[in-house]
Amino acid sequence: MRRYDDYRISTDNVFRDLDLPNAEELNVKAGLAIELGQLIRRRGLTQAQAAAALGIDQPRVSALLRGHLERFSTEKLFECLRAMGCNVAIQIQEPKRTTRATGRLTVRVA
Repeated sequence: MRRYDDYRISTDNVFRDLDLPNAEELNVKAGLAIELGQLIRRRGLTQAQAAAALGIDQPRVSALLRGHLERFSTEKLFECLRAMGCNVAIQIQEPKRTTRATGRLTVRVA
C-alpha cells in the first residue's frame, strides 16, 4: 500500500500553497497577466504589435507572456488592460459580519 504523506490539497492560490510572501498580490498579478495574454492571443497580435498597443517594449511583452511579473506592478497591469480597451473595475465589499481576518484580493473576468 502506498502512502501519500508528502502532498497536500491545493487551495485557490498556488502562491499561498508555496508559502510565498505577498501570495494574494502574486495571485492577482498572475490573473491579470493571464487575461492580458489571452487578449493578445485572441486578437492575433504579435509581441511587437502588443508592445505598441500596451506602450511597453517587446521584451516586456515577452516577460509578461512568460509569467515573469517581477517588473510589473498591479497598477501597470491595470493600465495594460485599459490600453487593450478593457474596463477595469475595482470593487470594495465590506464583510457582512465583523471579523478580524484580512480581506481578500481576487480577479474576476466578466
